[in-house]
Amino acid sequence: MAGRINDDDVKAVRDAVPIDAVVSEYLQLRNGGGGNLKGLCPFHDEKSPSFQVSPSKGLFYCFGCQEGGDTVDFIMKIDHLSFAETIERLAGVAGITLRYEQGGYTPGRQQGERTRLVEAHKVAAQFYVEQLASPEAEIGRAFLAQRGFDQAAAEHFGVGYSPAGWDHLIRYLRGRGFSDKELLLSGLAQEGRRGPIDRFRGRLMWPIRDITGEVIGFGARKLRDDDNGPKYLNTPETPLYRKSQVLYGIDLAKKEIAKTNRAVVVEGYTDVMACHLAGVTTAIATCGTAFAGEHIKILRRLLMDNSGSEVVFTFDGDAAGQKAALRAFEDDQKFAAETSIAITPGGMDPCELRLAQGDAAVAGLVDSRTPLFAFAIQHVVGRHNLNTAEGRAAALEAAAPIVANIKNSSIQHEYAVTLAGMLGILDTQFVVRRVSQLARWNRERGQRGGPPGARGNGSYGRDGGPGGPAGRGEPHGPAGQQSAAPPGLRGPALNLRSPAHRVERELLKLALQRPELVAPAFDAYGADEFTAPPYAVVREVIEQAGGVSMADADYVARVREAAPDDTVRALVTELTVEPLHTRRGADEVYAGMQLVAVRLAAVNQRITEIRGTLQRLGQQADPAHLAAVQNELWVLQQYGQSLRERGAAAL
Repeated sequence: MAGRINDDDVKAVRDAVPIDAVVSEYLQLRNGGGGNLKGLCPFHDEKSPSFQVSPSKGLFYCFGCQEGGDTVDFIMKIDHLSFAETIERLAGVAGITLRYEQGGYTPGRQQGERTRLVEAHKVAAQFYVEQLASPEAEIGRAFLAQRGFDQAAAEHFGVGYSPAGWDHLIRYLRGRGFSDKELLLSGLAQEGRRGPIDRFRGRLMWPIRDITGEVIGFGARKLRDDDNGPKYLNTPETPLYRKSQVLYGIDLAKKEIAKTNRAVVVEGYTDVMACHLAGVTTAIATCGTAFAGEHIKILRRLLMDNSGSEVVFTFDGDAAGQKAALRAFEDDQKFAAETSIAITPGGMDPCELRLAQGDAAVAGLVDSRTPLFAFAIQHVVGRHNLNTAEGRAAALEAAAPIVANIKNSSIQHEYAVTLAGMLGILDTQFVVRRVSQLARWNRERGQRGGPPGARGNGSYGRDGGPGGPAGRGEPHGPAGQQSAAPPGLRGPALNLRSPAHRVERELLKLALQRPELVAPAFDAYGADEFTAPPYAVVREVIEQAGGVSMADADYVARVREAAPDDTVRALVTELTVEPLHTRRGADEVYAGMQLVAVRLAAVNQRITEIRGTLQRLGQQADPAHLAAVQNELWVLQQYGQSLRERGAAAL
């Protein structure tokens, strides 16, 4: 049984790795205001960013799907790791040596499964790189040289060679402490007639890395005629490797993709190498599968669905390339980015183009791109006989929906006019009206509810704009449309039409985000001063964590740990990350206004209750009791008046 990781080491790991640095390995983050960062949520499909990261608090929260937590929670959720595996990975990033209790630490026995498989791939990649220098690998070095790749290029991309024997890698990894079960599970080995054998033998090896740079699989290229296997052999589906969720080169290209708002999709490993060496450092490729939904999600998170971003597909000019381009066009509406196509001349791929015409030709290929919808229009029109009225009508009905899907309305109109010219239809306005009609139907269909991720079907937040915070159990607009109460929290759904609930939320946000502004007054507030039951629970949790007066670097962590369940913990995270609703910035004056508003609401509520009590008592009540109730009413009325006149000074 694995030993328990020392608590001090866990804390050291949490403190050592900034959450924004971790999250930005998976998606692009931009300024979200109030010291927060925002991006497209990696846990659900969305058009506008509702995922927020608070570097100062070390927390993330998605106001769309309600996923939230700290750095450890993020890694556990996104990579499906156990707690121990996550701490081990982050410790490796931070250079922290972990101590294990209950009998010490035995790496081969105590590391989590995923950690072991990642380590096996890392060691295997190093082994293959070393083998590329061997005499046997001359054929592999020659292959690279023939395609214009020198030793430096091979080292940059980690290209290696797998020896032709049956068990070279297996014996090496066994010597490094890995079991046969781990090697089979990783896909590095496969069952032979007499036990495990190397899966890759006598091939040129490309390490396939995930977006964080960890090796999770390999692509292997056949080199010899007597190799009866496929030209390219990839790692099979494993706990680490899902080909539908992997983009080759994404680890090298992600920063440039986010910086330039452009991604270039090519077809193979050597094409990625050629593009990067030619200066097109945003190039990526799929690994033995068509570019599809999961790949789109990866790019959307990096491009952040910026309307000015672009995805460029490169395809050969042959029939297969045209078919691939049209298949890519089918996914165009899943991007907010513009999609373009670059057709390689003479059927050459980018690697062949670089070899034949140099780096400038590869860069020029991308520069000569054409909008993908223009390519699709030309292809569709080309299938019809434009010499007949029937053919022109059929071409119009086939091409008009493509034009109607163009996002930019002015470009849409221009292409409608162009389509009329292509078809030889003299009544240009007829074509324009037909396209406009289809575009309107598309918008109406989207408003009624389209598929997840469909353009024009974005989420709207509390601030009434795309991606604004939409709290769990909270309405989605400034008018305060009602929504269901969060599961697990008792009481009615929260309604922002209620000024009390709105100000209670703001005060709790201050207590979590800027505790120094509301201390020590906040600690004197009782849970009964919060009329929304979920907020009353959060107030109790803050008290259990020591209150705002005891706030220090671990304050928010203590509050989250004190939460009675995951639902309350999620609400604490949400309140900690959600921006404060003040344009001038939070200060003592603003904090005082929230403190006064919550207290005054509680005082007014109590005054209403006492008046009801007096009415029920009537004149026949015990005089002493009646006097006591009347005195309480008078005191509260005076206190309320003081709060209204003096503000925070009266607290």
